[in-house]
Amino acid sequence: MKVVVIIPAAGLGTRMAPVRPAKDKPGVSKQFTELGGVPILLRTLRVFAGMEEIAEIYVALRKGEIEAFRPKLEKEGRPKKVRVVEGGEHRQESVAHALSQVAAEDDDIILVHDAVRPFVTEEIVRAVISETERAGAAIAGIPAVDTVKQVERTADGALIRGTIPRAGVVMAQTPQGFRYSILKKAFDEAQGVLATDEAALVEKTGHDVAVVRGSPRNIKITTPGDMELAEFYLQTRVESTRRH
Repeated sequence: MKVVVIIPAAGLGTRMAPVRPAKDKPGVSKQFTELGGVPILLRTLRVFAGMEEIAEIYVALRKGEIEAFRPKLEKEGRPKKVRVVEGGEHRQESVAHALSQVAAEDDDIILVHDAVRPFVTEEIVRAVISETERAGAAIAGIPAVDTVKQVERTADGALIRGTIPRAGVVMAQTPQGFRYSILKKAFDEAQGVLATDEAALVEKTGHDVAVVRGSPRNIKITTPGDMELAEFYLQTRVESTRRH
């Protein structure tokens, strides 16, 4: 059994717009925004590239960003483990493109991880791999701590239509892991359905998806506020390393 990681990184990251350069300078996609002097995508890659369990990593980028990314990848010193493929308009399309390039057996494990979740730990990755081996499909997630409301969008805003018990709610994170045969079947049967994550596609096939404990620090850097929190997490990690 081998483990392959797919990192969809072709998004534009429009919600990060406020921290982009001035108008007279080219915009930077959120995955290439620097965190502590290192592009977020490279920080994410380092976690998986440093794990012996991971056989291959596929990064899906926009066509115009591939050549500019290769020199950065070469400097990482692990270019053979990482393969760059062209992504699509949406996350689902990017993962599908990468999946089509993967040579895998039915029982091999495919992990899909957000490009902008650089604080995922090896422990979380291993937990997802282990549960995927057992259940065929598993994701990282954390319990909801806020009250969750179901709303109806109206012309005047939104109206609450119900309160969802928190005991039955988790906030999905990545990585999300699947046996190759299960994930491929889900994509083959998608038939134009656009889902926000791979687990949703697998759920539609009727296959159960297990959940393992993620971490509140395994944040997805999407907004300027997330970036501020990420800088804080990075600083505390550096300080902790210095103390030890």
